[in-house]
Amino acid sequence: MSFNVGEVVQLKSGGPLMTVSETNDAGVVECTWFNSENNIQKQAFNQEMLKIYRKQTPRVLPSGIRL
Repeated sequence: MSFNVGEVVQLKSGGPLMTVSETNDAGVVECTWFNSENNIQKQAFNQEMLKIYRKQTPRVLPSGIRL
């Protein structure tokens, strides 16, 4: 899987949402995010460790019940 600069990703195992800041042909993806103290963090990950984050929209039944 390839990633583009600016995409929001997350480790497959979970963790904070991160923004892709750089990629290379070797499959290394550099990501940035803010920690709980609002300090910017930066780390490189193998692309196989990441997934694109997709916000899930809640499903609503005709009766108005959210799933």
